[in-house]
Amino acid sequence: RRVAVQIPRRGDRTRLVALAEQNARHLLEERKLLGTTNAQRAPDALYELQEVLELAAVPRTIVCFDVSHTQGSETVASAVTFENAEPKKSEYRKFRIKGEANSDDYRSMREVVTRYFRRALEENRSLPDLVVIDGGKGQLSAACQALEEVGLAQQHVISLAKREEEIYTPGGRDPIRLPRRSAALRLLQRVRDEAHRFAVTYNRKLRSQRTIRSELSLIPGIGPARQRALLDHFGSLRAVGSATEDQIRTLPGFNAKLAERVRTSAHALVQGDSQPGDRSG
Repeated sequence: RRVAVQIPRRGDRTRLVALAEQNARHLLEERKLLGTTNAQRAPDALYELQEVLELAAVPRTIVCFDVSHTQGSETVASAVTFENAEPKKSEYRKFRIKGEANSDDYRSMREVVTRYFRRALEENRSLPDLVVIDGGKGQLSAACQALEEVGLAQQHVISLAKREEEIYTPGGRDPIRLPRRSAALRLLQRVRDEAHRFAVTYNRKLRSQRTIRSELSLIPGIGPARQRALLDHFGSLRAVGSATEDQIRTLPGFNAKLAERVRTSAHALVQGDSQPGDRSG
């Protein structure tokens, strides 16, 4: 007998069809994953993210970029990787931004995205399912320019702006606003915050190293090469001041007399920094 097929255009039936379609896609993904481990299965946040961003596949691998600087100096950037909504720290990368881009957030973002993907292509590494940029329209535009420059204009990329937690997409007229309790939004925030943490940590490390080099330069006979040797080996001025002369003397370019001078001077500098009354507050 003849069967009539109806296609609803509006109302409750339309919503039911959309829900059935979404459930079917989820079921198909689960069928594909039969036999895989739990760690390989995508959390609900990834399915929601796929739905919201209208991606063809679940974004299992996400890379997020962030730029950090101190009043335009010591500009650095980070790239953190999440797989199945969990951080994969072995794939974290950090970058120093130099030259004219150093004091420009947009140019810094363009530089780091270009460097990351150029190297990924050279090393024939797998590309992420989704790129997240910490920032708004400007940072997203810079990232898109970088991707186009390296021949990856089709790479899925979005940005997440901090103030209103709005999601920007290339070519999108209006930002996407997800409910505060959205699992997809929480995942994006977690990825973004981890990229920010990693970049800020690197920025602080460079600032600390710059301060130590400045203090070591006060010691007679300690030029850039010896400063670098002390910093690489001991890591901090306090550690240099606590070291023995024999430990310092083992470094290239140091004799017994210089080792004694370095240890004594570093110890005095540390003691001077820790004197009562020196701290503001």
